[in-house]
Amino acid sequence: MPQYLVAGYLPDDFDPSTVDEATVREIHALTKEMIAAGVRKFAGGLGPAKSLRGQPDGGVLVTDGPYLETKEHIGGLWILECADLDEALAWARKGVAATRSQVEVREIFFNPAPE
Repeated sequence: MPQYLVAGYLPDDFDPSTVDEATVREIHALTKEMIAAGVRKFAGGLGPAKSLRGQPDGGVLVTDGPYLETKEHIGGLWILECADLDEALAWARKGVAATRSQVEVREIFFNPAPE
């Protein structure tokens, strides 16, 4: 069965202290619903990013922040195992409601396939 990344985005100036208890409860309730439905494989929040870039001299440059210039960053994620993209999108819609933020859905490809 395919797996999907559902990534939640936050503005770069996001202040975690502004998240109210109701939002936290809704996120936890959605995660419990995903577990009960058997689709959740993993979930978690993400801390600040470090970007690593290969350099012409063979070294690696490490900098703060995401690699691309953006006004938002991934704040958390769910890995879901769903029958198809439509099911993953249905869960993602619930993620938008629970987190009160934008989410993105991407299928995870395994090469070679796990079968």
